Amino acid sequence: MAHDTPVRLGRTQLTITALGFGATAIGGMYTEVADDVAHDAVAAAWSAGLRYFDAAPQYGRGNGEVRLGRGLAPYPREDYVLSSKVGRLLRADAPPHPDDFDSTGRPYDAGAPDVATVYDYSRDGVLRSIEESLTRLGTDHLDIVLVHDPDDYVDEALDTALPTLIDLRDQEVVSAIGAGMNQTAALERFARESDPDMFLLANRYTLLEQTALQSFLPLCAARGIAVVAGAVFNSGLLADAGPGARYDYDPAPADRVARAHRLSQVCQRHGVPLKAAALQFPAAHPAVAAVLTGARNRAEVMENVTLFDQPIPDDLWTDLKDEGLLIADAPTPADRSAHDNR
Repeated sequence: MAHDTPVRLGRTQLTITALGFGATAIGGMYTEVADDVAHDAVAAAWSAGLRYFDAAPQYGRGNGEVRLGRGLAPYPREDYVLSSKVGRLLRADAPPHPDDFDSTGRPYDAGAPDVATVYDYSRDGVLRSIEESLTRLGTDHLDIVLVHDPDDYVDEALDTALPTLIDLRDQEVVSAIGAGMNQTAALERFARESDPDMFLLANRYTLLEQTALQSFLPLCAARGIAVVAGAVFNSGLLADAGPGARYDYDPAPADRVARAHRLSQVCQRHGVPLKAAALQFPAAHPAVAAVLTGARNRAEVMENVTLFDQPIPDDLWTDLKDEGLLIADAPTPADRSAHDNR
């Protein structure tokens, strides 16, 4: 499946591309990004045919949305799908929030404005968040709105945030709603107790780990909930497992680095970049509608596009399973190719 393949987003009327562009990196995550470089990255994504763009207030504490909006400004609004998130407001008068810093005390977002994250999953908080995102993005509507990482606020998400988004969907203010998280347990609860259209699952269905196969992806498939696979490089570890590698947004533990090196060695035997396998693997699952990646400049965008489309020999996936690096029944691009050729 090519990166610009149109894909229906679950049971909604939205069509996205198989590869999407996320605004984490242009927000300045880990490394500061100049405005013109960020805008050029968005232009590169557009030129390459990407038509699915995702942001959140917390990405760069506002910078991600502002830069994405300015990068998309030249293009017809009806020609792309735009997503953002709720649950976190940005306030200049709030004290610094620990979640804005990694385990070493370093800010996640370089060059971010002097504002702090304030968690708010109330109805008023959701509506304020959307209004402020529209202003930063310079648009009049969002196609998709997701509840952002309510790990410690699951009940509030179920009681107020998700019902508010459902009301907005019923009023046709937005076209699709759901949640974006780095874990599956809460998302499974949302799937059973609410009415989401999609989930953005980060880090938990990747070449490095496939915990989502156990119950999450089968549940989504059974309920017609689309899944977008995000953070497919596991916060960078599958892009570069060298010194300073990160996993789950913090310095990578030794066992995760060792596993990444084993994955890389198998890929090297087949002449395949590890990043190509990491990009293509999640997209093979029938419940996964798209893969979402961040890129901080034009070169990274074009690399992701090229690697997403790069042919990979079927034997690579077989060898990864034989070495215990992939769960035996994990769907692979080889399975999708065989199905498409029937």
